[in-house]
Formats: sequence, C-alpha cells, structure tokens
Amino acid sequence: MTHPPRPPHSATPPADEAAAREALGWLHTARFLTTAAQLDQLPPHTVPEIAFVGRSNAGKSTAINTLTQQNQLAFASKRPGRTQHINLFSLGRQGETDAVLADLPGYGYAAVPQADKRRWQQVMANYLVSRENLIGVVMLCDPRHGLKELDEVLLEVIRPRVEEGLKFLILLTKADKLTRSDQAKALSIARLQAGGGDVKLFSALKRQGLEDAALWLRKLVPAASA
Repeated sequence: MTHPPRPPHSATPPADEAAAREALGWLHTARFLTTAAQLDQLPPHTVPEIAFVGRSNAGKSTAINTLTQQNQLAFASKRPGRTQHINLFSLGRQGETDAVLADLPGYGYAAVPQADKRRWQQVMANYLVSRENLIGVVMLCDPRHGLKELDEVLLEVIRPRVEEGLKFLILLTKADKLTRSDQAKALSIARLQAGGGDVKLFSALKRQGLEDAALWLRKLVPAASA
C-alpha cells in the first residue's frame, strides 16, 4: 500500500520528526524574563539571543505564541503598534536559560506618532548592531504585501553582522491566505530579497511551517539541553 506524499508546505522529512518534537518542546519552555524601554535596561547576559522583528501587522506576536505553544506569552494586540518595549523570554528546561527570545516592537504602523516611530527605529537599529550575544534574527513578513522599505532598511542594518555569521530567517506569515501557486511565488521573491538568509512559509492558523521554523531556531543553539 502506497502512502500519499507529504503536503508541499511541510518541508520536514519523517527522519526529522523526532528532532522537530524536541525543538517544539524546547520552545515550549519559554517564559517571561524582562521588559525594557531602552537598551541600557536590558540584562547583560551572555547566553545566545534571537530577535523577532517585523512590521506591526505582520503577525509577530501570534507567531511567537504559536512557536512556543503558549497563547499569551507575547502580547498580540488588535491595535498594531501598541507594544513599545523590548520583551525578553528565557528558553531552557528545568529553570535553566539556554537562550533568550527578544520580541522587538513592531514598526511601520501609521497610527503611531512619527516621533515614536523614529525613536523606536533608532533603538532597534542600535540593538541589532550592538547586542553582542545576538546570534539570529527572525523577520516576520506578510507575503501578500511583500518586503517594504523599512524591512529592506532593517536587512541593510544587519548585513555587516550577517557577513560575520549572524543567521537570519524571513518568516512569511499568514501563508494560509495564499494559494499554493502564490505561496511558491512569494517564496521565490523573498529569497531574492533575502540576500543569503533563509525564507520559510508560516501559518499560525494552519500550523504550516511550524516544525521547520522550530528546527531552524533550535539549530541556532545546539548546546541547549535536550
């Protein structure tokens, strides 16, 4: 009896299913660490840090909650642009901290005052340039709209660090709102814009790309406790 092929959107082969379960279990350990309005308020820890960035309507908080399998870890507001702090979450079993997820404020939302936009864009740029223990950046992007000017600016900001080894992933959220052919087209376009970064489709609603994204994150911190 032949088995049906795996759906095209799921790139995780069966051999990696155990690794994906372990990665999701590791992400599920996420817990709130601290919040900071300025960079000098961030704790000076040395564990690896992975930042999540994206436009205010890209579904960043929802993606974090889906990846960690926690409904309210990251604040998902119905009014994009409200979050004005860097929120840190610890990862690690048995109370240990193997890595930290950093949820950076969404950018580009029209209802936020211009002064706040400029201030947070500068805070984010400084964080991405100067945070010494930053090892990875996940950019959330709605593929129906593609990468916008501020997304491209952010990629330019991190480019020198990428050349030094910083890993980054463009996660195309809300992929369920696209047809299969449009998903493939969005992937191709984003890969051209990514400049060497990884690109993956993701849908919190359909849990599409969940295992792939979890594995990508887990592989950034191979020394973390299993």
